[in-house]
Amino acid sequence: MSVRDQIGADLKEAMKARDQVRLDTLRSALSGFTYRKVEAGHELTDDEALEVIRKQVKQRSDSIAEFEKAGRAELVAKETREREILQAYLPAQKSPDEIRAVVKEIIASLPEGGRNQGGVMKVAMPQLRAVADGNLVRQIVTEELGT
Repeated sequence: MSVRDQIGADLKEAMKARDQVRLDTLRSALSGFTYRKVEAGHELTDDEALEVIRKQVKQRSDSIAEFEKAGRAELVAKETREREILQAYLPAQKSPDEIRAVVKEIIASLPEGGRNQGGVMKVAMPQLRAVADGNLVRQIVTEELGT
């Protein structure tokens, strides 16, 4: 079952359960799929659909950070719940230790001149994009390079 089909089925369940937050979140995801489909001009692949969900998870994370700064606990709770709902559709994320191991391998494989943050990130992100948060990867790369 594709990601889109799974979300559609879960949307029906949310309607039956009258779970408004889940319903709104899943509708938002389906809307994101529609916008992306129009942009792309073709039906979305599962990878493209997952990219839409990753983008929405990142938006929720950014909103949570801003709401925490503003002291809006009720909005932090709502955004956190929405983020958790969306994350259930993403593949399992690598742990920081697993990411660190991949980053160390990449650093060791690069020539001396390419061992800077940009060079390492350029190699690391294609490998880790689907299974790790970019900000966490950047943080680990910075720590490993000692910059």
